[in-house]
Amino acid sequence: MLSLGPLAFAAPWLLLGLVALPLLWWLLRVVPPAPLRVRFPAIRLLLGLTTEDQAAAKTPWWLVVLRLALAAAAVLALAHPLLRPQATLTGAGPLVLAVDDGWAAAPDWPNRLAMLDALLAQAERDGRAVQILTTAPDLQGGPPAVLGLMPAGEARALARALEPKPWPSDRPGALRALAAATPQDPVEVVWLADGLDDGSTRPFAEALAALGPATLMRPAETVQPLVLLPPATRGRALALDLMRAEGAGEAPAWVRASDADGALVARALATFAPGESTATAVFDLPAEMRNRIVRVDIEGHRSAAATVLLDDRWQRRPVGLVSGGPLERDQPLLSDIYYVERALEPFTELRVGELEALMADPPAVIVLADVAKVPGDLVPQVAAWIEAGGVLVRFAGPRFAEGADALVPVQLRGGGRMVGGAMSWDQPLRLAPFDAKSPFAGLVPPNEVLVARQVLAEPNLDLPRKTWARMTDGTPLVTAERQGDGWLVLVHTTANTTWTNLPISGLFVEMLQRLVELSAGVPGQGQGEPLPPFRALDGFGVLGAPAAAARPLAPAEIATTVPGPIHPPGTYGSEETRRALNLGPALGALARFADVPDGMTQTAFETAREVDLQPWLLALAVALALAELMGSLVARGQLVRPRLGAAAPAVAACLALVAQPVHAQVDDDYALLATGEVHLAYVRTGDRGVDEIARSGLFGLSTILHNRTSVEPADPMAVDLETDELIFFPMVYWPMTAGQAELSDRARAKIDHYLKTGGILVLDTRDPDATLGGGTGQGSQTLRRLLAGLSLPPLVPVPPDHVLTRAFYLIEDFPGRWTGDQVWVEQIEGSHNDGVSSVVIGSHDWAAAWAMDPTLEPLLPVVPGGERQREMAYRFGVNLVMYALTGNYKADAVHVPTILERLGQ
Repeated sequence: MLSLGPLAFAAPWLLLGLVALPLLWWLLRVVPPAPLRVRFPAIRLLLGLTTEDQAAAKTPWWLVVLRLALAAAAVLALAHPLLRPQATLTGAGPLVLAVDDGWAAAPDWPNRLAMLDALLAQAERDGRAVQILTTAPDLQGGPPAVLGLMPAGEARALARALEPKPWPSDRPGALRALAAATPQDPVEVVWLADGLDDGSTRPFAEALAALGPATLMRPAETVQPLVLLPPATRGRALALDLMRAEGAGEAPAWVRASDADGALVARALATFAPGESTATAVFDLPAEMRNRIVRVDIEGHRSAAATVLLDDRWQRRPVGLVSGGPLERDQPLLSDIYYVERALEPFTELRVGELEALMADPPAVIVLADVAKVPGDLVPQVAAWIEAGGVLVRFAGPRFAEGADALVPVQLRGGGRMVGGAMSWDQPLRLAPFDAKSPFAGLVPPNEVLVARQVLAEPNLDLPRKTWARMTDGTPLVTAERQGDGWLVLVHTTANTTWTNLPISGLFVEMLQRLVELSAGVPGQGQGEPLPPFRALDGFGVLGAPAAAARPLAPAEIATTVPGPIHPPGTYGSEETRRALNLGPALGALARFADVPDGMTQTAFETAREVDLQPWLLALAVALALAELMGSLVARGQLVRPRLGAAAPAVAACLALVAQPVHAQVDDDYALLATGEVHLAYVRTGDRGVDEIARSGLFGLSTILHNRTSVEPADPMAVDLETDELIFFPMVYWPMTAGQAELSDRARAKIDHYLKTGGILVLDTRDPDATLGGGTGQGSQTLRRLLAGLSLPPLVPVPPDHVLTRAFYLIEDFPGRWTGDQVWVEQIEGSHNDGVSSVVIGSHDWAAAWAMDPTLEPLLPVVPGGERQREMAYRFGVNLVMYALTGNYKADAVHVPTILERLGQ
């Protein structure tokens, strides 16, 4: 191969053909010998005759140049030129390509494939056999394997199908496979490494260097594999640590949290300080939003290690606390619920109150601390709640020991057992190890946890099955019974420190966390059958179906399992009940491989791609050959030379087409303008007066929003339903006029798509009479005519408790220039469209009431309520925009007390 800067030739000896170009020039310029002159008297008869077909006396210069260019293009194409050649193999024997295809190779996998393709292309040109060694175990659970000695062409097709695996490389296993398959002849080795040192990197590099000339190709310094660890709970916030190999400079990384549909829930910035290997991203979200998160990714880093899957263990479930004692305020450390509250606060949403109030909006878990008897009228309601999946946790205490109700999992003896009592211990007892089938399996009871008093269970045949925790003498400490989809749990000692010191231990927190996990219908760790693989991550962090080699995983093994082909990272269980296995916790600290052994050349992947110029030169040669053929026919007089004048119209038409404005650019400018700021939009009707009122109305409403709320809209924008895109606007105002043309199928499809993707269409007939049904005004007739071809949802009058009545202001009616008629919204059923109406229809001419001139003075009068009515129209407009921007946020129960207070109720 001959290299000339960025240009190289795979067959440089063929360039000698360029030397013959001067000789070719001379041959093409040779003039044929003059004809022999013979006098013949009759030749005079031909004098004065002319012929229309004429031939050149010698080859035209432009034809000579064309033929020389054809010859040069053919010679250059046969020499196989390459632009920016990436592969520089030097050997002549078999080529061994070692490819790291573990998780760390995923971030720069396109560059790795491009380099691999360039190496195999050169091997194919040189006619060399190739072996490919992948260092990660395959998807079927087999060890790394050598793809046996084969022609380079076959290896190229095989290499293009390679993908990174969602687990680490196994370099010792790769060495064993290579030792069994490497030919005895000298080989050349190229290792496409991931750049990380896992402890076996140095021996692997030395073994490769011993086979023959070896080259190490690694990612550039700017390519840093990142690892995302599962979140830790900090109060109501989730904190996720990011890891990288140490020694790099400052680097920001955005972390994205998404829900089950892939929609963005939140983003957080984590910044690596110079020289630091860890950074932290924090999501401080309300419980409702936090519970939606099922996946967290590092943006721009596609790998299984840069993805964390969340399950029910990270959800903040609502937990209700009920105490049977009066000490919560006076002596909090003696309170029945003080330690329970402190233990549950970091990972749950706590509600403290009376049982009757809690059952009005039942939480996932209810804790009763020393509550002897549940009120009789609430017992059926509590039992039904447990059957539906709730978890009732009861703690014993002095009041409970005197006489508990029947809402317990086991039959109890009267009184209690305590140190020094009738049924006493000599010493407080410790906790026995937890059974494998207990939800507490895997937890280790500390020796310092002691129990001095408890309530006893009556022995029976079911007692061992219902016991989740025991004392060292075998007496039950925690018993439970499954009731429907829920659990009834009894802790036979107190929730404070009067009977035991368990509440001030770390074990107490872990036990409560396991009990809370039961509330979602998910078996606690260590309980239940192994969970089958449900969804698996591939090397790029994409969830899909698990491979055939994937095997079930017991819940208790989730925390200790190292992901691999048998247990790939992903989710186990089912759609309703699943546990997440993440790759990050199994990787440990990252380190770069810097110690290259002697005899191994080191280089970095190049970002520039190799370009093979041979196909382009061959295409140029064919085009020149066709041009030469046409030119030869013209030079011989067998074709009439085309006149420029005749071609002028065609050339002008081509130039006109080129000069046409690029519509895509116009669309891009429109999209940038519409999305750069929040704009309120109105439909251009074709009636200049109505359109101007609509523009002025939205201008006035934007001014009110700017002055009264945190929303700062830019100038309103007009949209054409036939040509403009609607999806950029949260709300589109559409006034009805008599002259509006019928909608095309394209416009109807665009409106349907806008309504289905979260947009809100405000239809205003501007008629003082009825809007739907019996309206006789022009606007109502236009509305019925235009809506006939649209797939609108069922409509109902705005209910009194609709979010539109309290999205910002508390209002009861929705006036515009006039008032009194119904306003119609979509009838919401279930969770369709998040409970947000996609259509609002009225007849109040709202834009006219909102309209302002540039001096911010109202343009049109409102009747019959005057300026008071205009103010209410402004308030409705503000509610409408807030509803479009925030949806049914104000429907959350958290706002109900404030709204009732404002209403004076």
